[in-house]
Amino acid sequence: MTELEGYIHHSFGIPHNEVDEIIRFFQPLKLRKGDYYLKAGHRSDRLGFVQSGILREFLDADNKEITKWISTKGYFAVDLHSFLFEQPARWHIQALTDCELWVISGHDYKRIQQVIPEWQRLETLFIGKCFAALEDRIVSHLALSAEERFQLLHSQRPELFNLVPLHYIASMLGITPETLSRLRRKQVS
Repeated sequence: MTELEGYIHHSFGIPHNEVDEIIRFFQPLKLRKGDYYLKAGHRSDRLGFVQSGILREFLDADNKEITKWISTKGYFAVDLHSFLFEQPARWHIQALTDCELWVISGHDYKRIQQVIPEWQRLETLFIGKCFAALEDRIVSHLALSAEERFQLLHSQRPELFNLVPLHYIASMLGITPETLSRLRRKQVS
C-alpha cells in the first residue's frame, strides 16, 4: 500500500476497493532537488501528494522569501486557491530534496465524481481538513509566542529540524534565524 492509499483509507474511511478506484487517477512524478513543482504566477493544475522527499511552499515578498509550509512524506502539495478556482498561483513549490509524488490533474480531479459517488462528501472533508490546518496555523501565529510556536512545531514535526535548512523553518515560524538558534539552544540546555 502506498502512502497515498493509506492516507485516503485512514483519513476518510474509504473502503479499499474505492481507494483503488481513486488511486487510478494519480500518476507518479519524480522531482530532483531544486526542481519547481509550481511557480507563482502559473495556474496550479495538479494536486500532489508527497510519497518521499521534501517540498517547500514559499513566496517572494520585497526580495525576501517567506516559507509558508514544508511538505514531507504524507502531506499534499498544492496552491489550493489556484487549483480550485483556476487562478494564478501565489506560492512557489520547490523540491528541497529529490521527491516522489502522486499527482492528479485538475481535469482528472473533476472526473473522480463520476466514478466515486460520494466524492463530493470526501472533497468537503479534504477541504475542511485543509481549512482546519490553516486555522491552526493562524491561531498559533496570533496567540502563541515565538517559543511556543517553536515548541509546537518541534513536538509535531521534529524530523524537520534535521532535514531542512533552519532559515526555512524560522521563516515558517515567523521568527528570525537568530531567534530560532536561541530557542534551540535553550531547549537543549
